[in-house]
Amino acid sequence: MKIAVIGAGNVGATAAQRIAERELAEEVALIDVVEGIPQGKGLDLTQTGPVERFDTRVTGANDLSAAARSALVIVTAGIARKPGMSRDDLQATNASIVRSTCAEAARIAPDAIFLIVTNPLDVMCAVALKATGLDPRRVVGMAGILDTARFRTFIALELGVSVEDVTALVLGGHGDAMVPLPRCSSVGGIPLTELLPKEKIEAIVQRTRDGGAEIVSLLKTGSAYYAPSAAIAEMAEAILRNKRRVLPCSAYLTGQYGLRDLFLGVPVKLGAGGVQGILEIGLQPDEQAALHRSAHEVQVSVAKLAR
Repeated sequence: MKIAVIGAGNVGATAAQRIAERELAEEVALIDVVEGIPQGKGLDLTQTGPVERFDTRVTGANDLSAAARSALVIVTAGIARKPGMSRDDLQATNASIVRSTCAEAARIAPDAIFLIVTNPLDVMCAVALKATGLDPRRVVGMAGILDTARFRTFIALELGVSVEDVTALVLGGHGDAMVPLPRCSSVGGIPLTELLPKEKIEAIVQRTRDGGAEIVSLLKTGSAYYAPSAAIAEMAEAILRNKRRVLPCSAYLTGQYGLRDLFLGVPVKLGAGGVQGILEIGLQPDEQAALHRSAHEVQVSVAKLAR
């Protein structure tokens, strides 16, 4: 079995490392347009095998042909937003990269599941779906797991408890309009709303929304990659080992939550074949309104690409 990771930057390379260490495939093809970078990182990662006790080979390449026969294609390729660049500029540039990359990868790996990571995430999922022409269940975006991990982390830090005992849920688009759900979050089975006052919960919710920006402001010249790569590996394992995990992912909606024809973060059953089902939960009126506002932002962004 082979996994292709397209994009050998921090997110892609660290995802390749985590996937190799879990031995999710015999080979991870790390692909990037910059000569030498995927080859060097691939060789370095492979040489950690004797120490970390894995036999997965990480091979580097500059040509998408290396993705042939992959069971899973992970797309991290794209550019980060730069000073003076608008969100629309970022979106247009990354859409072009994702469109061409996914179209070619689908041609040479027609049976693969596509896991999209490039931002703006939900919009890029729509681009990938159109470019590949695949069954929507075979295109899924990584966002909700990352956002939920941040939510869980901040809850655990506030309460001084283990993250293992914290469950949480974040719906909606991967951006400022994401919808953390305190009502669906708990610590050791105890509802979060019984453990923290409203103002503390609201502060944690806002920090979760700002989670990526907070890291960017600290790093100055980069963005998060440890937590995103961990989320990628969790999704990859669920798909390739048919774990049927219930995870928040960006999935194509066909009427669920009163929404259709767009990708949005919702709880899904993830396993062999990709998205095996979308779980609908009852939302309070304010939660439903927030989710629809988030969906509207995604729809507006997708519409801009069609102009």
